[in-house]
Amino acid sequence: MKPSYQPLFETFTLGQGLRLKNRIVLAPMTNFASNEDGTVSEAELQYYARRSGGAGMVITACTYVTENGKGFPGEFAAHTDEMIPSLRSLADTIKGKGAKAILQIFHVGRNLAPGFVPDGDVVSASAVPTEENPGLTPRALTDEEIVSIIRDFGETTRRAIEAGYDGVEIHGANGYLIHQFFSPHSNRREDRWGGDVHGRLAFPLAVLREVKRVAAEHAKQPFIVGYRFSPEEAETPGITMEDTFILIDALTGEGLDYLHVSLMDYRSEPRRGADASKTRLEWLQERIGGKVPLIGVGSIHRPEEAVEVLEKGVPLVAVGRELIMEPDWVEKIESGREAEIRTTLSRSAQQELVVPDGLWQAIMNAPGWFPVED
Repeated sequence: MKPSYQPLFETFTLGQGLRLKNRIVLAPMTNFASNEDGTVSEAELQYYARRSGGAGMVITACTYVTENGKGFPGEFAAHTDEMIPSLRSLADTIKGKGAKAILQIFHVGRNLAPGFVPDGDVVSASAVPTEENPGLTPRALTDEEIVSIIRDFGETTRRAIEAGYDGVEIHGANGYLIHQFFSPHSNRREDRWGGDVHGRLAFPLAVLREVKRVAAEHAKQPFIVGYRFSPEEAETPGITMEDTFILIDALTGEGLDYLHVSLMDYRSEPRRGADASKTRLEWLQERIGGKVPLIGVGSIHRPEEAVEVLEKGVPLVAVGRELIMEPDWVEKIESGREAEIRTTLSRSAQQELVVPDGLWQAIMNAPGWFPVED
């Protein structure tokens, strides 16, 4: 291995003693592969097994905490105790390859896949449609329903503990329900769950506190709680970097174990709320100031790019699309074979790369998402 890549393979300890073998995280990515009943499929297990041998930590695709929190076909479930054996099969697969297993938990809210509306009951913080789908207006959740969903996040955390996961990641990013409560675009409430930026923090913080309460009550070994967030929105009104600074100040004050930013490119610059003298990632790391570990992510393909993220003071780096194209990315870097790393997808390589049909079709039908060669 090149000496310059050595920082990627230093160990790191999260929370109260969860030791990661290296600084590389498999980013959470939807794979559209679960069974119709919400259980994890064999194809899904094979997909994770193929990618869990190198990374120090694997964050699963998102799983829904309530029945109407499901957002797209092929998504696995965690909303009932009947799903614990299914969840355990995935945790065992990941941990059996040497990585720590983190279950990402979420509720989709209004941000559904096109044409996918379970029971026709689309809910959100307020009755405001997305700009991408203006014809679908969600129903504003009642206070009682909000409290129930908060409990559901806690119950799913208990299931994660019973299924053997090493932690959970609360999905507060990418336009899903927790994000919707924090956003001034989707949250127009005037009750205790809305108002100004501090009022819009009420739901995210309530979810985090409930998850941490359940973890403290049920976990018998180190169990970490992370939180993923999107730093900005394109919409007006929408989340700005200034809003996000308030969010991460509040989250770090709650004693969570890591923050995970959602970015398409780690080099991207702010739109609003901070100037372009630094990238978003640099602004965030400066604001967090080492109080909580930050996971950086976004268009990381080469090992030099991953090292660059660490050099900015960010202690962990998540790799997503590249680990679909090159499941042996970590191993090839560690063994000095980085010249062999694939950075394009061949249309004939699905079986070799162990990619489920649903994910493969999504990749092939989304020009620009991956570099594809014939």
